[in-house]
Amino acid sequence: MPVVTLPDGSHRSFAEPVTVQDVAADIGAGLAKAALAGKVDGQLVDTSYRIENDAELAIVTERDEDGVDIIRHSTAHLMAMAVQELFPGAQVTIGPVIDNGFYYDFKYDRPFTNEDLARIEKRMEELSKQDLPVSRSIMSRDEAIKLFEDMGEEYKVRIIQDIPGDEDLSFYSQGDFIDLCRGPHVPSTGKLKAFKLTKVAGAYWRGDTSNEQLQRVYGTAWGNKKDLKAYLHRLEEAEKRDHRKVGKKLGLFHMQEEAPGMVFWHPDGWSLYQEVEQYMRRKQQEHGYKEIKTPQVVSRTLWEKSGHWDKFKDDMFTTESEKHDYAIKPMNCPCHVQVFNQGLKSYKDLPLRLAEFGSCHRNEASGALHGLMRVRGFTQDDAHIFCEEDS
Repeated sequence: MPVVTLPDGSHRSFAEPVTVQDVAADIGAGLAKAALAGKVDGQLVDTSYRIENDAELAIVTERDEDGVDIIRHSTAHLMAMAVQELFPGAQVTIGPVIDNGFYYDFKYDRPFTNEDLARIEKRMEELSKQDLPVSRSIMSRDEAIKLFEDMGEEYKVRIIQDIPGDEDLSFYSQGDFIDLCRGPHVPSTGKLKAFKLTKVAGAYWRGDTSNEQLQRVYGTAWGNKKDLKAYLHRLEEAEKRDHRKVGKKLGLFHMQEEAPGMVFWHPDGWSLYQEVEQYMRRKQQEHGYKEIKTPQVVSRTLWEKSGHWDKFKDDMFTTESEKHDYAIKPMNCPCHVQVFNQGLKSYKDLPLRLAEFGSCHRNEASGALHGLMRVRGFTQDDAHIFCEEDS
C-alpha cells in the first residue's frame, strides 16, 4: 500500500501500485488533464510511471519550468516525426532542448526552405490534433541497433554504438515514429499546442567541421499560446533593435567578407567604444587592479605548457617564423602568468590584481559568427588575481 506524499505535506494512501496519472486523477480531474509528468523523489518521470513504494510526488504541469522543458523536448520529437512523414529518407540525428526552444539535426539530400518549414509546422499541428499516445519502451543495445539499421537510420546506430556500458536503452514512440531518448515526455501529442518553427541552419555531425554537414531546424514551444505569442513579440522587438541593423544605420561599424568575424569601427562607433572602455578602466583602478599589456603573438611552446595547444589548437590562428611556430593569442591567461613570474614576490605583494584589455583572436567556425556577439577578433577585458591559498 504505497503512501504518496504531496508537496503541501499531505498524504494519500493507495491499496495497490499506482501511476503518476492515477495520483493526479485522485487529486482532481483538472490536475489529471493538466499533468505532463511527475517528479518522484526528485526524479522526473512520465505520467505512466508506476509508484510501488512510499514516495514523494509532485505533479508537473505547463506552469512548471520542468513542464515547459518537457513540452519542448516532446515538440522536437513531433517535428522529427513530421519531417520524416513529409520528406521520406530524411534521417534524424539529435534534438535537444535549448533556451526558449529546441532543435533537431537532420540528414537530407537537399536544403530545407522556408516553405518546407511552413509545411512541417502545419503537419505538426495535424499530428497534435490527433492526440497520439506517447509511450516508452526498453530495448537491448543489439535490438536497438538492428531496429535502426532496418530503418536506414545510420546516425541513430552510431549514437547507440557510442553509448558506454551494456545497459538497456529507453525509446519513445508516437504513431510510427520512434526515437532513442531518456525522457520523460508528455503523455500524448495533444499536449503540444503552442509551438513555432523559427529557422533552419547548417550544422555538422557531432559539431565537428571535418564531419558531414547536416541541417538544423530550430523551433520554440511553450505551455500555452499566450506565452508563445509573448515570446514571438519579444523576438520581433529584438529584431527591430538588432545591433547589426542599428550599427549600420548609425554608421557605427561594419564587417565584410575580406575579414570575417573582424570589426571595422567607424569614428562614432569607436567613440562609444572608448567611452565604455574608459569607464571600465576607472572601475578597475578603483578596485586595485593594475593594467598591463601582453604580446599578441606568442610561441607555441607557451601554449603547450599551458595546455591550450592540445585542447584548443584547432581554434587558434597560427603562424611560422624562422622555423618556429607561433599562435595569435586566443586568451590572456598564460601571458598574465608570465608577468607574475618576473622577479621575486613576497606575500606582502599579494593579492596582486592584473588586468588587461587584451586583443584576442579565435578561429570560430564561419557559421557561428554573429555580428559583434560572436567574432574572431575581440578585446577581452581580462583580469587575474594572484593571492595566497587562504585569502
